Amino acid sequence: MKLISYQHDNATRYGVLLEMGVVGMQHCMPDAPADINRFVALAGGNANLMARIAERAQNATGHALPLTEVTLLPCIPRPSKIICLGVNYHDHAAEGGNKVADYPTIFFRGPSSLLAHGDTIPIPPISTSLDYEAELAVVIAKTTRNVSEAQALDSVFAYACFNDATFRDYQRKTTQWTVGKNFDQTGGFGPHLVTADEMPPGCVGLHIESRLNGQVMQSASTTDMVFHVAPTIAMMSACMTLEPGDVIVMGTPAGVGYARKPPVWMKPGDSIEIEIEGIGILRNQVGLLAV
Repeated sequence: MKLISYQHDNATRYGVLLEMGVVGMQHCMPDAPADINRFVALAGGNANLMARIAERAQNATGHALPLTEVTLLPCIPRPSKIICLGVNYHDHAAEGGNKVADYPTIFFRGPSSLLAHGDTIPIPPISTSLDYEAELAVVIAKTTRNVSEAQALDSVFAYACFNDATFRDYQRKTTQWTVGKNFDQTGGFGPHLVTADEMPPGCVGLHIESRLNGQVMQSASTTDMVFHVAPTIAMMSACMTLEPGDVIVMGTPAGVGYARKPPVWMKPGDSIEIEIEGIGILRNQVGLLAV
């Protein structure tokens, strides 16, 4: 099942994405929570409930809104945590001259850094070093603490594409990457959620690709991750409580702009696409920040 978050009639909503549009969750589930995070907490891991929702959505196509009539939001508009992995593909580690460690490099993004499918990534006057990063996003289904690697995938609700767009000069201003990774509306998150039951366990073996103005920049397999989804969830849950709707972003393969000679930065007018096999294509434009 595919799910999206959106705005309609000045309200934030979420629902089931079908070919003809989106069926609001209020048409699929009695007393549906108003917030998608609470929906994930209620429905995550409940296969029977999810099956009923999918059936009701198919029977409620008369209520479907065309996507042209809604404003898309990031798949989870305000996660409590966005945990990101750095240097998590072998080839990307090599192109940056980094060693593969025995524990992942971790940084956080804030909700204000997220961007919906189809929206424009703004370039502010203070930097022009905007890079792209094709990544797999994992949405947590239930409260998870000290889970084993063998049971970790039971905590996955859905997957999506992510573009961890980064201002490289600000990333390197300090030893921590937080600033360069948290400019407003830089983390593309979409085009929709695909529930875990429709994907291979841990999304292993999927093709992942980025295209800048139609030119392939990154092309790899999720098999090449250093730390896959299950061990990552186990390691993170040993340190912190993962909550429903939390997002883990799994790192990027080789081909990023900063490692090219000369470097390739995204600029106003560019189009960047992130595609993951079985999930879809996340597409964003690049523009100047309106001041």
